[in-house]
Amino acid sequence: MDKITKDEALKIASFTKLTINDDEIDSIVKQLQDVLAYAERVQDMAKDIDIPSHKNVNRQRQDLVISFDSQKILEQAPEAQDNYFVVPKIL
Repeated sequence: MDKITKDEALKIASFTKLTINDDEIDSIVKQLQDVLAYAERVQDMAKDIDIPSHKNVNRQRQDLVISFDSQKILEQAPEAQDNYFVVPKIL
């Protein structure tokens, strides 16, 4: 891991329009180094993760026709007419 120098921290501060006092610079440098160390650990963990190189494929099931007795089903409906379900008008 590369170390961040005081000059680099001041350059970053000038890019972000932040004002850093001489008292704060050491603390800022340490915090930036901690952030970089954390990012490096995350990168190392990401290398260990096995990402599959194939994509998921949709598997199709067999299309089976299931026969049923429509009269038995219509008998269970609250109302039926001419082999159709009758539903209340909603508009």
